Amino acid sequence: MQTPKITRRDALRGASAALTLAAAKVAFPGGAFAQSAEPETKTVKLGYIALTDAAALIVAKEKGFFAKHGLPDAEVLKQASWGATRDNLVLGSEANGIDGAHILTPMPYLISTGKVTQGGAPTPMYILARLNLDAQAISVAAEYNGLKLGLDSSPLKEIFAKKRAAGGDPKVAMTFPGGTHDLWIRYWLAAGGIDPDKDVSTIVVPPPQMVANMKVGTMDAFCVGEPWNAQLINQKLGYTAANTYEIWNKHPEKALGLRAAWVDRHPRAAKALLMAVMEAQAWCDKLENREEMCKIVGTRAWFNVPVADILPRQRGEYDYGIDGKVVKVSPGIMKFWRDHASFPFKSHDLWFIAENIRWGKFETNTDTKALVDKVNRADLWREAAKTLGVAASDIPTSDSRGKETFFDGKVFDPDNPQAYLASLPIKRIA
Repeated sequence: MQTPKITRRDALRGASAALTLAAAKVAFPGGAFAQSAEPETKTVKLGYIALTDAAALIVAKEKGFFAKHGLPDAEVLKQASWGATRDNLVLGSEANGIDGAHILTPMPYLISTGKVTQGGAPTPMYILARLNLDAQAISVAAEYNGLKLGLDSSPLKEIFAKKRAAGGDPKVAMTFPGGTHDLWIRYWLAAGGIDPDKDVSTIVVPPPQMVANMKVGTMDAFCVGEPWNAQLINQKLGYTAANTYEIWNKHPEKALGLRAAWVDRHPRAAKALLMAVMEAQAWCDKLENREEMCKIVGTRAWFNVPVADILPRQRGEYDYGIDGKVVKVSPGIMKFWRDHASFPFKSHDLWFIAENIRWGKFETNTDTKALVDKVNRADLWREAAKTLGVAASDIPTSDSRGKETFFDGKVFDPDNPQAYLASLPIKRIA
């Protein structure tokens, strides 16, 4: 039998992975070294969209964290859109789909209830972890450079009204109906007195296609994750109006979502998966690792995007693309581990469901607490964290982060979502 050739690249990758795992063992002394039983399967198929907040899944694969925890055959597979992610989750890996994904936090709820699936058929999902906090953005076309828009969207109200009166159709783009980007841009517009269902047309565009669509004049504004907002600026096609942390500081963003059937059938593998992702999140969160992280995700195999479009904002260097508006050390830097970024607070999921009630995606009589308790598996996160050796200070004792305050002064109390909904002037419910 011929011995396979090991290239210099393979050797370097192996050495890098070995060093990474050695460092991770010091950071998290538990993990696979303390597990009592092997995972039921050595593989899992995970989807991702080319967004920087998918980095933990990519790093877990590239740096050997999946292999370390007994999942050497884990696959991380690029998806064309969030719609494709949904369809592949419904199929499951047994039918050539996927078992889980880097996913917009509301999507497991929309899929579990059949709100966005073909024929309204529910596919039960679990949220096992949050993948990041903050660092999405709302961008506007270069046409509006003179307005120097920021958190206040109200200057667009009259402009959009005139455009409509002249037979035009102002458009704002997001990535999936009811998803995080949809909710951020809706909140921003509504806070400025612009009804996102009546005053503009809201369209769906996959993240990697945002910049190309702005270039041909498809939309006036969009909300998406990085690196696409930075790329828009680098191509001089528009600018950033707001980093989403400015709308809601330390807001939850993407999640690690898995088919419930896969988790229930492979509980040890699900725990191993969680531990691998947690270690990758902790690695990604270190500023000294950000350049390497960006080089990894930027390659043709993953994003196929220049590192220059990814790295600055991942270091906290935030150029909004407007003269004089540059933040050298932004508090809105993407957080993968710090500030309990990985823990899936149930109170946050309640906000996403409340906002989707606001815009008519869920019925007003939805038992939101029961739905969250069914989908959100914070219990599994805690179990994995303890086995991994995560410091007690990094394991929240409560499933609630408490009241949350938004840039316009609105307050969401997870114990009273109805009061929050009643305070909002623009909504689809009475």
